Amino acid sequence: MSQPDTRSENSAQAGLASRQDAPEIARRIQRRLTLVVPKIRARIFSARETLRRLRGGRHVIDFFHQVDDAYSQLAIEAIRPLLDRYDVVFRFHLVSQTDRLNAPEPNMLADYARRDCAWVAPYYGLDFPKDAEPPGDDTVRKVQSLLTSLIDDPLFLTVAAAAGRALWTADDEGLARLVERVPSASKSEVTAALESGNALRKKRRHYSGAMFWYAGEWYWGVDRLHHLERRLIEYGASRIDHGASQPSEAPPRFARPPIDAGTIRDSGRLSLQIFPSLRSPYTSIIFDRSLEMAAALDIPVSVRPVMPMVMRGVPAPVAKGLYIVLDTLREAQHLGVPFGDMYDPVGRPVERGFSLWPFARDHGRGAEFISSFLRAAFTEGRETGSDEGIRHVVEEAGLDWTDAQKSLDTQHWRPELEANRQDMYDELGLWGVPSYRLQGPEGEPDLCVWGQDRLWLIAAEIKRRLTLIQSTEA
Repeated sequence: MSQPDTRSENSAQAGLASRQDAPEIARRIQRRLTLVVPKIRARIFSARETLRRLRGGRHVIDFFHQVDDAYSQLAIEAIRPLLDRYDVVFRFHLVSQTDRLNAPEPNMLADYARRDCAWVAPYYGLDFPKDAEPPGDDTVRKVQSLLTSLIDDPLFLTVAAAAGRALWTADDEGLARLVERVPSASKSEVTAALESGNALRKKRRHYSGAMFWYAGEWYWGVDRLHHLERRLIEYGASRIDHGASQPSEAPPRFARPPIDAGTIRDSGRLSLQIFPSLRSPYTSIIFDRSLEMAAALDIPVSVRPVMPMVMRGVPAPVAKGLYIVLDTLREAQHLGVPFGDMYDPVGRPVERGFSLWPFARDHGRGAEFISSFLRAAFTEGRETGSDEGIRHVVEEAGLDWTDAQKSLDTQHWRPELEANRQDMYDELGLWGVPSYRLQGPEGEPDLCVWGQDRLWLIAAEIKRRLTLIQSTEA
């Protein structure tokens, strides 16, 4: 029996591709800014650090804590190890959940965050309970009241971590003991604290919880701490001898796990689905690596493209778009892959590209076609909406342009992409790209994750499952 659709109004329209497009002059200006802004920011950061040193200032990090956000709990647990390792000062701000413009699927995000934190926590030496339930509104208010009363107190971090553990493990007795020991703020004081934190977050052009702000740059949760740590090490904030001759060689405490799927080849027990889009900066930097990893172990891959979120009724605020591009740039640098010469393919270029998807797939070059399109759009700065640009994409994918033109600008691809999107929502519980589903062997639950920063988790799980299969069959 089918279940009622309880998704938001935005996602209910998600399968309806909008006609949102951009004038060519806007695309050219955006391309120029994408190339120039990172260089300007690097100079500003350098000047700011020089000024801090001249003034003898401390390294100050602001953390924006959302009590009912699983990622915030994981991040708050990571702060004590950072304080032990670096000469830094933390300032804490309470924030509330962002609006639907920036988080169009708040319930799905909250559900996924709890699962995701439970998966990744052990790899970072942290804890988050498996099968955690959504905290009740009354419990959240109690924790917010506790933390508001300590917002400028040295005890904030200790109480925040303890209260968060009680909240996510449904330890009512533990939370009650904290409430007895710590004075609670009034409802109006909590409201004022949240409004202050939200206002500062908005002023600095962000929208999410679990965010670290340091010297002009944002870092999201535990997943981006390795970027923050490398900057602190470069600026001489480390308290310990990292045993490295150069600062850039020093290992961060929260270094991201490597993409290591091992060397055991699959024997037909595993399969991997990848959900990309043609307008995803994050997909552009990880798509090829994903395919290479699977191919090395003979794991079959099913590529299931979906329309970009902004072209299926999901809004894309400017601040969010800017953060994504800048974050992708540093993620690409970490991965050692090119990114940045971006000619936004939103609108007609994406639709023209997807009109050729069935042709490319049926000729056995579907993955190569998507790879070629992403490379042209995000690293070569090509106008993929022009005949010249899309022809380059086709030929780079090893396809014949004359044959391809017969499918160009047709509409028969739309039902397939909508079916992929629905499966991504309904079966994986995900809504963004790139998303992955690892299946097999029999008896193992599917691992469904979202983001270019989760390929390492897919790899680790592949390694675990193939090792298990080998030991069982030995």
